[in-house]
Amino acid sequence: MLPWDDASDNVTNVSHLLHKPAGKFGQIVARGEHLHAGETRQRFFGVNLCFGGNFPSRDDAPIIAARLARFGVNCVRFHHMDSTTAPGGILAKDMQSLDTDQLDKLDYFIAQLKQYGVYTNLNLHVSRTYPNMPEWDGAPSFFKGVDIFYEPMIASQKQFARDLLTHVNPYTKLSYATDPAVAFVEINNENGLIYEWWNGALDDMPAGYADPLATLWRTHLRDKYQDFQTLKAAWAVGEEKPGDEMLTNGNFNSGTENWNLESHGTSSATVRQSADGNGVTIDVVQPSEIGWHVQFSQSQLKMKKGAAYTVTVKGVRSDAARTTRLMIRQAHEPWGHLASVDLPLTTTPTDHTFVLVSSESEDNARLIFSPLGQHVATFTIGEVSLRPGGRVALEDEAQWSDLALFRKKSYGRHTPTAALDWMTFLWKIESNYWLEMQRFLKDEVGVKSLIVGSATGFSPPAIQAQLDVVDGHAYWQHPHFPGRPWDRANWHVGNVSMAGHDNGATLPHLTMRRVFGKPYIVTEYNSAAPNTFGSETFLIANAYASLQDWDGMFPFAYSHRHNDWRSGRISGFFDVDQHPTKLATFPVAAMMFLRGDITTTDQRYAVEISPAQAIEQATHIGSWANTETAGVPERATLSAPLGLRLTDHPAAFDLTALPAMERNAPLVSRTNELVWDNPNKRVLIDAPRTKAYIGRIDDGPTKLADVTIQTKPNRQDWAAITVTAIDATDFKSPGRLLITATGYAENTDMGWKNEQKTTVGRDWGKTPSLVEGIDATITLPVGAERVTMYPLDERGNRRAPITFAQDELGITQIALSAEHKTIWYEVVIR
Repeated sequence: MLPWDDASDNVTNVSHLLHKPAGKFGQIVARGEHLHAGETRQRFFGVNLCFGGNFPSRDDAPIIAARLARFGVNCVRFHHMDSTTAPGGILAKDMQSLDTDQLDKLDYFIAQLKQYGVYTNLNLHVSRTYPNMPEWDGAPSFFKGVDIFYEPMIASQKQFARDLLTHVNPYTKLSYATDPAVAFVEINNENGLIYEWWNGALDDMPAGYADPLATLWRTHLRDKYQDFQTLKAAWAVGEEKPGDEMLTNGNFNSGTENWNLESHGTSSATVRQSADGNGVTIDVVQPSEIGWHVQFSQSQLKMKKGAAYTVTVKGVRSDAARTTRLMIRQAHEPWGHLASVDLPLTTTPTDHTFVLVSSESEDNARLIFSPLGQHVATFTIGEVSLRPGGRVALEDEAQWSDLALFRKKSYGRHTPTAALDWMTFLWKIESNYWLEMQRFLKDEVGVKSLIVGSATGFSPPAIQAQLDVVDGHAYWQHPHFPGRPWDRANWHVGNVSMAGHDNGATLPHLTMRRVFGKPYIVTEYNSAAPNTFGSETFLIANAYASLQDWDGMFPFAYSHRHNDWRSGRISGFFDVDQHPTKLATFPVAAMMFLRGDITTTDQRYAVEISPAQAIEQATHIGSWANTETAGVPERATLSAPLGLRLTDHPAAFDLTALPAMERNAPLVSRTNELVWDNPNKRVLIDAPRTKAYIGRIDDGPTKLADVTIQTKPNRQDWAAITVTAIDATDFKSPGRLLITATGYAENTDMGWKNEQKTTVGRDWGKTPSLVEGIDATITLPVGAERVTMYPLDERGNRRAPITFAQDELGITQIALSAEHKTIWYEVVIR
C-alpha cells in the first residue's frame, strides 16, 4: 500500500511538472481551444474530492497537498461540498448559508494546495436539495432540470455562489472570485432541462413547478404564432392515423412464433403460453447483474428516420411492481438505438399505448422488451401491436390557455412542427439559464476564473460551448444497482479489461462530444473498483486524451471519506487515494499528459453542425448529440482528434476521409504512438519517452521501437507495464527510467460473492491491499555495464541494486519478478 502521508523526493515524485505556486502566472485563460498559464499551454491532471473529503484537518491538509503534487496532480475539483451540513458538507443547518468551521478548513486546504502548485475547481451546485421546496414521487435527484427554470431555486444558487466566491480566504488574502489559483468555477453538475425532460423525470411535476414553465411555454408560442389558428394550421402538418400492423403473431395465437427470447451471460429464462391462454409468460429463473442479458423481441422490422410508430401493449404485468423499457433497436451490429420508452409494470394486467419516433432509417430493426434479467421474475404480455403513424396536432385544445406542457411519455404523438417548437422552447430556457448564471458570476460576483456549465450529454454540447470550457464525464464499468439505487449491499461492477475492447469502450463517448474551438476537460473518469484490471485506467485515458489534445483529465475521485486518509485498503467504487495499482501509475499518466509524452496530430475530423441542426437533432435524441449522428464510427476516435464544430453553414462530413478501420485489425493512431489492438485485447504505447504494454499477455516479445517488452503468464494473464524516461529523451542516453508493472489487486479477505468477481456487497475486506507481482522481461538498447536497476519500496525509495554483466550485443535484458515484491522500479543508465 502506498503511504497516505508520503511525498518522498525520488524517481516516482513528479511534482517538478507543476509550477508553484498555482496562479503564479495569473489567471488561467482560454486562448482559442486551449488553456494557458501566462504564455504557456496548460493542461490539468486533476482529482475530485467529495463530501467530507473536501475538509481535511489542519494537520492533514499540507500532507495531502504534498502527496497530490508528488503524483503529478495539479488541480482538485471540490465536488459534493453542498451535499449536507457539517462535518460532511459546507452548509450550516439552514442548508443555504456556509458553516464557518468548514469554510476555515476549506480555506486552509486550498491555501496549502496553492503553495504546492495545485489549482482549484469549485463546484457550486452538485447535490444540495433546496430547502423548503416540495418534492414529488419520481422527482429527479436534487431537483435537477427544475432548477434550470424555477426562479426560487435559481435565486438560491446565486446566493450560495455569492457567499462562497466573495468570501476572502484569510490564508491567501484573496476571494475565491479573484484568486488566480482558482482555475474553474462549475455551475451545476450533470444537470440539464432537456436531459431531465427527455428521461421523463419532469412529466409529473406538481403544479407549483409546472405552471410557471407552462406560462413561459405559452408565451413562447404566442410570440412565434401570434394567433391560435396560425399555430393550429402549422401543427396540423404531418398528422397521420395509425396504419397497418407491422408485427407478425402479435397476439401470440401461434405461441412464440416470430418472437425471440434471449438469455446471455449467467442469466436463464424461459417463455411459455400463459396459463389462461392470453399471451405469453416469461420466467426469469437465473438473473444477471446486467439487465439486458434477458430480452424478448421481434426483428425484421423496417423503420424510417423521423417516422412515428404507434405501439400498443395489452395485458402486460409482472409478479412485482417494476419498470422495464420498450425499445426499437437495430437487429444487427452495432445494435444502434432508434427509439424507446419506459414501460411501467404492476401485478395487475394493464394496457399501454405509446408513439415512438425512429431516430434513423433501418431495414432490420427489432421491437424489444428489455431489461428483464435483473431479478428472478415473471412477466406476462397479452398482446403487442406496432403500426406506422399516430401523430395528432391538437386534441381538445381550443385556445392558448389549453396548451399544456409536453410530456415525454406522449412526445411521439406530436407532429414534427409541434415537437420542434417544444424542443426549441426547452433549448431557449436551458441556454438562457447557463448564460445568465455565467453573466451573474462574472459581472455581479466578479469571478475571474473560467466558467464551466455542466458535462456534455447532460446538456447539449452546442449549449455548453457558449461558456468558457466544455466538460465531459465517463466511466468504464460503472456500478450497476439492480434493486434500490446506490444500495451498497446489492450491486455489480463488470470485471472486464478495457484494453483493446471493441470500439474503444468509453473513449468514443467522451471524444464525440468534444467541441472544436473550445477547451475541453474531462472532470470525471474512472474504472470502478473492484474491477481487477483497474491499473489500466489512467494510463489508457491519459494516453488518448493526449492524442485527442484535450486540456484536462480528472480521475474520480481521490477520496469521499471524512478524515479517513489512513484506511490502507481499496475503500469503495471510486476512491484512488488508497488504490495501490491505480495510484502507482499516476506518475506515468501525469508525464504522458502534462509533459506531452504522447503527441497529437494536425489531422483532425470535425463534424460540422449549425445551432438549428443541433435543436432538430435534439427532437430525436435529446441532449446526447455527438459526431455519431453524422455516421462517424466510434473507432475513428482512436486515430486522430475528433469532435463537433459549430458553424452557421455546416458542410456534410466526408466519411471517405476516415482511415480504414477493419473491425478485426489493430487501430494505429495517426502519430503511430498508440495501438488499440482489438484482436489481442491490448493497448500499446510507443512514444519517444514512454513505452507501455497494457492488456492480455502475449506469447512472444512486443517490440516498441528500440525497447522490447516480454510478458509472462500470471494470475489473470494480464498486465500493465510501462517504461518511462525521466531525465533523457530516449532509452539509451544517461538518465533515470521509471518502470511500473501492475496487475491484479484486492484487499485482504475480499468478500467476493461470485466467481466472476463482480461484487463483494458490503464486504470489501481489510487492510492491507494485496498486489500481484508481475514477471516480465524488458530489453533496453544499451550495454548491460551501463545499467543498474533498483526495485522500489512503497514510498518509491531504492532497495538493493541489481547490476547486469557486460554483454556483447549492446543490449540489456531486465527481468521483472514477483520475487522483487514491488510494482515499480528505477533504472539508472550511466
